[in-house]
Amino acid sequence: MRSVLAAKHFHNEEAAYAFVEARLWPQGPVCPHCGGVERISKMGGKSTRIGAYKCYQCRKPFTVKVGTIFESSHIPMRHWLQAIFLMASSKKGISSNQLHRTLGCTLKTAWFLSHRIREAMRSTDTSPMGGNGGVVEADETFFGRVEGAPKKGRTAWANKNVVLTLVERGGSARSFHIDGVRVADIMPIVRENLSREAQLMTDEANAYKFIAEVDGLDHNTVAHSKDEYVRREGDKVITTNTVEGYYSVFKRGMKGTYQHCKEKHLHRYLNEFDFRYSNRVALGVNDTDRAERALKGVAGKRLTYRTTN
Repeated sequence: MRSVLAAKHFHNEEAAYAFVEARLWPQGPVCPHCGGVERISKMGGKSTRIGAYKCYQCRKPFTVKVGTIFESSHIPMRHWLQAIFLMASSKKGISSNQLHRTLGCTLKTAWFLSHRIREAMRSTDTSPMGGNGGVVEADETFFGRVEGAPKKGRTAWANKNVVLTLVERGGSARSFHIDGVRVADIMPIVRENLSREAQLMTDEANAYKFIAEVDGLDHNTVAHSKDEYVRREGDKVITTNTVEGYYSVFKRGMKGTYQHCKEKHLHRYLNEFDFRYSNRVALGVNDTDRAERALKGVAGKRLTYRTTN
């Protein structure tokens, strides 16, 4: 039996660069400066950095790190790959403190790594969910407390961060940090992400009823206030248990693993939980595949600001 973590690209810097290049440049090197693919050669010499190429069309040197979350980072590529695998394979996440201890880097570096990997996990898929009559469950949950907000408010969520999640049964999840649970907060997201052919399933919240009536959606509800959680109508199973299951993992991760999350960073943690859910074992994606999918998302997603606790 061979451990996944025994792979050469987790321990050798040249192998790590070759691993990344093979996935980001499947057809060979591409110059990030001019987009050229011809007249590119690998640079040699004892003082040349690993993975350096030169484009003889624009006369500029580059590595596979340019234009990715790795750019301008002094962290070894093998450590990036280790961190990506750990974050992709940990169902409820892995804290910066744990990364700091496991990788032997500073806590600041671990924080830097994790936020940029979450950005790489951000989905760019904008196709409507629930096409061809697919079932999409929608619900919202409340997490943490908005900084500076009073402990008590006029509504249950007045001092909480509000998260809206759409989950397609047998498919992906998309989560959004929103301002509240009013129609004005929810309707734009439902309209932008939901196919008009979808079967929308929610609890009895009035906002969804209004949106469904206005947009003519196929909408079914379960009455949680009456202890109704599943209802069958012929072949149709009406429930929001799928999205509730997503929130179960999300809250265990946020409370048990991460513990502290500033409001301005919440959307990045949602990226992470959405990514793992949308690339789960039930969809035929194992830990190694999931890590490679995260790696392929590093291009064009630089974070240039300093993330701070």
